[in-house]
Amino acid sequence: MTEKTVYTIPPNTPFVDALADGLMARTGGDPAALMDYTVLLPTRRAVRSLREAFLRLSGGKPLLLPRLYPLGDLDEDELAIAAGSDGAHVDAAELPPAIGGLKRQLLLTRMVQKFEQGQAGTDQAAQLARELGRLLDQVQTERLSFDGLENLVPEDFAEHWQLTLDFLKILTDTWPAILEEQSALDAVDRRNRLLERQTRLWAEHPPAGPIIAAGSTGSIPATADLLTLVAGLPNSAVVLPGLDTSLDEDDAKGLDEAHPQYGMVHLVHQMGLSVSDVALWESSLVKPVNPRVELLHRVMSPAAATDRWRDEDAPGEAALAGLSVADFGSPEEESLAIALMMRQSLESPERTAALVTPDRSLARRVAAELRRWDIDIDDSAGQPLANTPPGAFLKLTAEAVADEFSPLSLLALFKHPLAAGGQTPAALRDWVRALEIAALRGPRPEAGLEGLKKALTKEQHQPLIPLLETLAAAAPFAALMTEDSVALTDLVASHITFAEAMAADDQAAGPDRLWRGEDGEAAANFATELIEAAGNLGDMPPGDYPALLETLMSGRAVRPRYGRHPRLNIWGLLEARLQHADLIILGGLNERTWPPDTQSDPWMSRPMRQR
Repeated sequence: MTEKTVYTIPPNTPFVDALADGLMARTGGDPAALMDYTVLLPTRRAVRSLREAFLRLSGGKPLLLPRLYPLGDLDEDELAIAAGSDGAHVDAAELPPAIGGLKRQLLLTRMVQKFEQGQAGTDQAAQLARELGRLLDQVQTERLSFDGLENLVPEDFAEHWQLTLDFLKILTDTWPAILEEQSALDAVDRRNRLLERQTRLWAEHPPAGPIIAAGSTGSIPATADLLTLVAGLPNSAVVLPGLDTSLDEDDAKGLDEAHPQYGMVHLVHQMGLSVSDVALWESSLVKPVNPRVELLHRVMSPAAATDRWRDEDAPGEAALAGLSVADFGSPEEESLAIALMMRQSLESPERTAALVTPDRSLARRVAAELRRWDIDIDDSAGQPLANTPPGAFLKLTAEAVADEFSPLSLLALFKHPLAAGGQTPAALRDWVRALEIAALRGPRPEAGLEGLKKALTKEQHQPLIPLLETLAAAAPFAALMTEDSVALTDLVASHITFAEAMAADDQAAGPDRLWRGEDGEAAANFATELIEAAGNLGDMPPGDYPALLETLMSGRAVRPRYGRHPRLNIWGLLEARLQHADLIILGGLNERTWPPDTQSDPWMSRPMRQR
């Protein structure tokens, strides 16, 4: 068996800084030698963090860096560069392209609607389709199949689970045929195939230079196979983040899947190694395990080993030095306190701070509090598209027409910052205030634009009539809303036309205002993808369109291209594993948030999923 080389960097050591320092030490100070290395990292964000770490180590001087590739979203161009020793590379063009996310969701929505026989609304069917897509992704990630479906529901299970499995059997028969018809693959399946081809390529044609795979834990089986291969290549190594090397082999084998060390221990065992075979990464920045880390290792002992606590000394004060705990009565108090701590850290030159939390609501609150001091902070998870100005504007334009311009929906649309209707935004706001006083307070006007015009009967109201003419572009969209069934393609096209017309002001065209900036570009990409994919759903009740639009936008995030504040960050759990700050704040430490509450799955119960 080929000898495997696996290292770990302790959690009390800055991961990317120690990784960069160790790589520079391996080259013996030769600045050109780094170019021979290939470094595989979990994400593009980790790639950027390693670049910044090299910059810190060089004191800002330019360096010739290693080739850096993100394993989590490795694209075709990057795979083509990662060639073997004889120049051979993976030809991604041999595989069909990945099916688009919206296209797949709408195709699955159509299947769900057919199965539900009209009992679910279009938006409900789209939500079920999204969960079904996640189930498909999980099965394909684990490289499993649905072959054993008929054995998943014993007689003591509720009858509705059997009905669900009847649909999943239809899915297994129908979905592969749909993909073949579309000449596409599921994105997860395609990623697996590319990684498997890369693994075979390097096994048959080992690369000429060393490869370092760092920060990945092998949670994806295809990635684990690639890491196992890298660990056995000459002059190459795998570097794990924070593996507990104090675990004895019996405890390591007894870890359950919920334990934070389980994934890395499973990977080490897959390589044919034991935890004791993993050495510390060679770097001058690697610190010995401190009392805090030792305490955490003891706290995280497997359940079968907790009886040893009675024989161990209580943790000393050093284990808790510098640690403080705060309880708050509301999310508002918590977010304000965290923002104040981060703001205070800026008073010390070069001091950094980071909030680590899986609670996206808390992260948005903290970012909003910091903006009161003109501090724009980088949230690694980004902002939901529906919460951005263009995303909210798309929702409001759809809801206003669907509600036949009811007072509430009309005012919400007119008062949005992007609404202008061919005028200056300030002039539109003045007209809207006058319209609200004249017609939208008191008895509700009749539905539609004609109802609003009837409400403006007095002579002093006549100057407000041109305001309603700004909504003339909504006429084709409103006409579709009166039909019993309309093609989604027509709804989307008329909706986008209306939204762009409402966004135009006296200086710029609607598309120039609506789709500008990072938020606008993300919204434009969503709209383009939706227009291209809409034909896969067919006809639908037009009244379902606003809710469907919101469902399709959910899960889409807008991330800044570049970091914002250089010393403050908000990290998710994956990013925090590889990065370091002088002040770390763990936020949202509440039951059902961290650890998260178990989510129910509409397609499989937990015992069925496990089997």
